[in-house]
Amino acid sequence: MTFQPTPADVSVVVTVAPIPGTTADSSPAIACERRITPSWTVSQLKAKLETMTGIPPGSQRLKLKSPGKDERWVEDDDRLVGDWALGRGCEFEIHDTRPPSARLNLTDLASVEKYTLPTSTYEALPNTVLSWKKSQKLGRFDPKAVSAGTLVKKQAEKDETEIRQRGIQLSSRAIILPSSPPHIRRGTVRFIGAVPSISSPTNAATPPFTEPAPMWIGIELDEPTGKNDGSVGGQRYFTCPDKRGVFVKPEKVEVGDFPPCDLNELDEEMEEI
Repeated sequence: MTFQPTPADVSVVVTVAPIPGTTADSSPAIACERRITPSWTVSQLKAKLETMTGIPPGSQRLKLKSPGKDERWVEDDDRLVGDWALGRGCEFEIHDTRPPSARLNLTDLASVEKYTLPTSTYEALPNTVLSWKKSQKLGRFDPKAVSAGTLVKKQAEKDETEIRQRGIQLSSRAIILPSSPPHIRRGTVRFIGAVPSISSPTNAATPPFTEPAPMWIGIELDEPTGKNDGSVGGQRYFTCPDKRGVFVKPEKVEVGDFPPCDLNELDEEMEEI
């Protein structure tokens, strides 16, 4: 009996053809390199490709692409793969013959059930960031840490003190600090109070608040260098033209005799620049 060596495996590229009617970029596709034994039958090859592509063997149609040769359909499932003269640079392109409704949509993440780790389970794990914070007594686990409610209350008291000491009142003329010529933003104070959408999340979503809240100063600017029209987060606090409204903390406001910007004055400042 003559000894017959086992055929050496051949490395080929395996791809999945795009779904007809769609672009290659939006279609699910696989492009990888796979070692194939020439002594396999085409049927065996399809069974192994199913684990890579999820396409049942009976729904696979293989197209062989060889460098310098015409593309060929691999039709006979009982034929040996080696009969197709595989070589370096060959590619098997898999065509899914199932109707689109029978194919799994692996790109639609919304249809995939997500696993959510229960909070109690996460808190019991020993190798998490939470457990490390507990062991190091950081954040809310620090016995000396100040609560969020206390921080909000202190900020509210600080803001009220700033407003009182700076003499900030409605309709006062003011400039926004820091300001230095020629970049001085000035305007009129139109609002003094809490703005939930940019305040601490511990406050209520909309006024009135059940506890002291950080204070903001709404200013209608003389020039369109602001960020809004007096409304933030869907809530209106004052009315002004678009890009003329801005909300700043009290320590950024200086009230005084600041007349409205004069266009001639602005032109002279720009010429000096």
